[in-house]
Amino acid sequence: MKMIPDAKTVALKSYSMWANYLGIAALIMPELIYWIWQIDTNPRIWWISGLVLIVAGIAGRVISQNIARSAALVGVLAAFLTLGQVPSPSPRIDTPSEPMTAYTQEEFLSVAIPLIARWEGLRTEAYRDIVGVWTVCYGETKGVQPGDTYTEAECRDMLAREVLSYRRGWHRYLEPQTITQRLHAERDAAFTSLAYNVGVGGAGGSTATRRLNSGRVAGACDALTWWNKAGQRVVRGLIRRRAAEYQLCMIGT
Repeated sequence: MKMIPDAKTVALKSYSMWANYLGIAALIMPELIYWIWQIDTNPRIWWISGLVLIVAGIAGRVISQNIARSAALVGVLAAFLTLGQVPSPSPRIDTPSEPMTAYTQEEFLSVAIPLIARWEGLRTEAYRDIVGVWTVCYGETKGVQPGDTYTEAECRDMLAREVLSYRRGWHRYLEPQTITQRLHAERDAAFTSLAYNVGVGGAGGSTATRRLNSGRVAGACDALTWWNKAGQRVVRGLIRRRAAEYQLCMIGT
């Protein structure tokens, strides 16, 4: 059997090529997973893994033919990737220092309405949104006709009804223990704001909700901040909105 004269060089270049290919794949994986399964994963893990792979691929191009050095590089890479698979920096189950106290619907609305109204914006006269749908008040589209007008008080009442509807929808995804032991008015408002923004299904099936159901409250609040994209790009307004929701979510943790 005839051996390739420069087999070590070819092997090194192949390793570098595949490291770069895998690195690029890791960078697009969060978008691919969400597009296929509607599951949001932590983009930081994928970006770190992708960058490590790409850096390793570039390094492989300039490393000499010393096999021991190449093996050491692969070992370091494997260690980074193993660390990157940890889903959360804190796998522990959070236990509040004090039991959650019951809160009323009015207490919930007193937090949720200002939070959501701040980001949705108020228009008292009907208008066409960017896709041509007639809209009024705080993003209301149901039954809106050209020429419709509302007072600010009417718009807030309309928003309150919608917020409670989204809240009921999101609560259907929660374990009974989550509702009784892991929610206070502020955290409930933060998650309801997410549901109002991305839809009940998106919020209910999110990593944030799954972590909340498992008792990982701090991790759930962190996962709220992942929803910062619109049209496949990061939006500054969504970053600020998620930051406000995160602050409310973390109260009492």
